[in-house]
Amino acid sequence: MEKNDDPRWNDESRTPGSGNVFIDLGFPPAEAEVMKLRAEVMIRVQQRLKEQRWTQAEAARQLGITQPRVSRLFKRKVEDFSLDMLLTLAARAGLHPELKLTARA
Repeated sequence: MEKNDDPRWNDESRTPGSGNVFIDLGFPPAEAEVMKLRAEVMIRVQQRLKEQRWTQAEAARQLGITQPRVSRLFKRKVEDFSLDMLLTLAARAGLHPELKLTARA
């Protein structure tokens, strides 16, 4: 069966997302929130390192981690970094992490 003949390729239905991809993937809500925070901090740290135009070796020196660890950061290996470590790296990169907690309505 060719791709164009397969009805799955022609399915244009959409399922609205929750706003948290980790919830949409089936993770428990509490775990999904932490994973979302980790991903967001990781992306901001990565953006900051690019803004600094540091090589991975220089980023490693500035952040106090190894170059392979910087590589994993750039590959967005979120499972390799705790939220605590990511916040530490953000501060070392010159960002000022803040935590804001709100209650759900």
